[in-house]
Amino acid sequence: MSRVGKMPIAVPKGVDVSVSAEQISVKGSLGTLVRPVNELVTIANDAGTLKFAPANETAEADAMSGTMRALVANMVDGVSKGFEKKLNLVGVGFRAAAQGAKLNLQIGFSHPVVKDMPAGITVTCPTQTEIVIKGADRQVVGQIAAEVRAIRPPEPYKGKGIRYADEKVTLKETKKK
Repeated sequence: MSRVGKMPIAVPKGVDVSVSAEQISVKGSLGTLVRPVNELVTIANDAGTLKFAPANETAEADAMSGTMRALVANMVDGVSKGFEKKLNLVGVGFRAAAQGAKLNLQIGFSHPVVKDMPAGITVTCPTQTEIVIKGADRQVVGQIAAEVRAIRPPEPYKGKGIRYADEKVTLKETKKK
């Protein structure tokens, strides 16, 4: 059996989990997340702990039990604590401003770039060169951060562009005469 799938999930106070035959719903202070349940995995809710087991003895069911356990653990963490990604703008004149559910970027193009945020995602800019993306769904937060970074990824010669806060950009050496 999957080592990840064997570990039970402790449901913290303030988080409500409901399991039906076709979906699992996790409700907390930061929102509600719903995910369809794979038929190869059985989920048991025992007084505040969730346990996952493969429905049969196939390798696919074994792998899917670990996958479902990781996805549901991320859902529980998301509705209780939330997830966040930090991005930095590197470049002269590069600025970001959060206005409601929109992110305005001035990153060296002839026009400002406006990125709309989906429901459940909040964006803040503590400074003009920092962007913080927060939300309950880990996959959506990571996807939005990747889309914002893809607007102007760091270039390899000067390092200008949008990068993750913990990203290291290796600069190339320029051509010599």
